[in-house]
Amino acid sequence: MKNDGAKCAYCATTGFFDGVHKGHQYILRSLIADARAHDMLSAAVTFRQHPRQVLQHDYVPKLLTLRQRRERLLLATGVDRVVMLDFTPAFAAQTAADFMLRLRDEYNVRRLLIGYDHRFGHNREEGFEDYQRIGERIGIEVPACKVFTENNTNISSSVVRRLIAAGNIALANEYLGYRYTFDGVVVRGRGEGRKIGFPTANMCIDAGQLIPRRGVYGTEITIPGHGRRLFGMMNIGCRPTYGGDGETVEVNIFDFDEDIYGQCISVSLFLRLRDERKFDSVAALIGQLKADREHILNALRQ
Repeated sequence: MKNDGAKCAYCATTGFFDGVHKGHQYILRSLIADARAHDMLSAAVTFRQHPRQVLQHDYVPKLLTLRQRRERLLLATGVDRVVMLDFTPAFAAQTAADFMLRLRDEYNVRRLLIGYDHRFGHNREEGFEDYQRIGERIGIEVPACKVFTENNTNISSSVVRRLIAAGNIALANEYLGYRYTFDGVVVRGRGEGRKIGFPTANMCIDAGQLIPRRGVYGTEITIPGHGRRLFGMMNIGCRPTYGGDGETVEVNIFDFDEDIYGQCISVSLFLRLRDERKFDSVAALIGQLKADREHILNALRQ
């Protein structure tokens, strides 16, 4: 591999890459192979803002991956470089030719790999053949990437979002190629869990993060500075047994009782147990929580 990335030619692909799911991973593997075959470096060109945030001012995205996690996942695929651009109204007004010229002049892109359904430029007016014609004119080769399917499904971010919103974590994880994961800062709650022997870490989640359907989930928890693997059960909902006063995301971490208030923790979901429901008594709730815990532990033993 060439050492001078600033002067080296790049083979690039572009997109928002929310989730960096298996479809994205296929494109990025193809990109890396193509770059190596042409003695270039590989680059994933993406955006800090979701384009719809700019194009629709009242749109609040619910994303699979926020920016920092998305960038980490992109780099983990093995691409040489991740380019994060600001998607602004001025950027949205650019033609496809304007964008491709920028890639050529600012990032030395000489090949641009296009996903099967990807469009860019003002109002997404042009298509693949247009990109090829522009490329011939300005010195960028534009190869196409084959379609990646699984279970006869073209995997997309919107497909994965729908699965998570419906609580189908198993299939969502299969399409992602990893466990759905999000972060949150631990904040103080009402302390009801601790009173019944199931203390919970209440998570404050970024408004842009997609939260799965309400219910109880098996999770793996990552806490900065803790080397051992931690597992637990997460409840997403309004705690109806205690009066249902607004949605919370809280996780009971098994065999763990340290003060982690103010820390940012990560949770990876691997199992959905059940819907949230109201119990007739706190004793009935405790009995169900014990059964939920055993269910998760049995799944981990398998």
